[in-house]
Amino acid sequence: MAGDTQLTMIGNLTGEVELSFTASGVPVAHFTVASTPRIFDRKTGEWRDGEALFLRCNLWRQPAEHAAETLGRGSRVIVVGRLKQRSYVTREGEAHTVVELEVDEVAASLRYATAKLNKVTRESSDSGFDGSGSHTRDPRTSAQAAGSVTGGE
Repeated sequence: MAGDTQLTMIGNLTGEVELSFTASGVPVAHFTVASTPRIFDRKTGEWRDGEALFLRCNLWRQPAEHAAETLGRGSRVIVVGRLKQRSYVTREGEAHTVVELEVDEVAASLRYATAKLNKVTRESSDSGFDGSGSHTRDPRTSAQAAGSVTGGE
């Protein structure tokens, strides 16, 4: 969206990508990325880990399905998105506010892994959209693979 601040984060997935669907059938993936800075300690001459940042991420539509098929716990990823603040009240009546990343792009980092990409072909009957912005197919029946990532740190 215009005016939103974009954030790029590189880190590792802390768990599996959780894929779910809205009541209207739109896929959404949720995952957490952990990024730990490395700091050089001049006194000891060694690198050490800084304090980790954990950021909950939300990814929508076809990229959500691709992420769920492709990425797993420990995968090193590059995510680009916009920070969003959301408030909610628990069943116990406690108010909470969270900051999450609405992901626009996600990619496997090739720093410590290799990847084989499978381009998804878009056919007019399988695009999932009817031109009005509405979803026209059940995304849960999609058998299109986005690729696979192997390797690790």
